Formats: sequence, C-alpha cells, structure tokens
Amino acid sequence: MVKQLDPTALSAWVAEVQPHGQALVLDVREPWEVRTATVKPDGFELRTMPMSTLGARLHELDRSRPVACLCHHGARSMQVANFLLHHGFVCVANISGGIDAWAQKLDRSIPRY
Repeated sequence: MVKQLDPTALSAWVAEVQPHGQALVLDVREPWEVRTATVKPDGFELRTMPMSTLGARLHELDRSRPVACLCHHGARSMQVANFLLHHGFVCVANISGGIDAWAQKLDRSIPRY
C-alpha cells in the first residue's frame, strides 16, 4: 500500500524511514515542469525522472531505499508509486497534492503553474 504524505508531513516521514537509508524524493514531472518549479532537498535526495522514462530507468533506483514520489498534483506520482510497489520497492510514499500543495503549504517562493 502506498502511504499518502501531505507535504507538511514529509520531514517526519524522512526521519521515520532514515534507518532504512536516506529518503529519495522522485520527481516524475516533465523537464519543462521541473524548470518551472522545483523543491529544495532537505534531509532527502531529490532526483528527477519523468514518468515516461521510468520503465527504461528503473535499474537506476535502489528497491530497498525509501522513495516518496512527487508530481504536479499527485496523480502521476501515485501511478509511479504503485508501479514501484509492483516492481519490488519496499517503502514507497506519494506526496499528495504534489508540488502545487508544496508551494501552498511549505514554500510560497515556488511558482505555481
């Protein structure tokens, strides 16, 4: 089951999963979206991997590492989170509301689009 994380709960989740390895926030948006708005890593690694490339790049990810997926509003990242679970990842979360919620709740300097 994919854990749903409000952006305000991400820091607590990162601390909770730390014994299993440094958390990865996997941004699955398209490159133009990442250029428009992005988050600053804080206790986690941030990696961008557009959803359309995930199948071909799955080997780049560690299945035992905690992963929280991020997109614009949370729909694509939820699909990716389920895909990761289906492919043997053990600790997967979805950042509900995506970068839009992040911009509204955590960092108003992030442009909304």
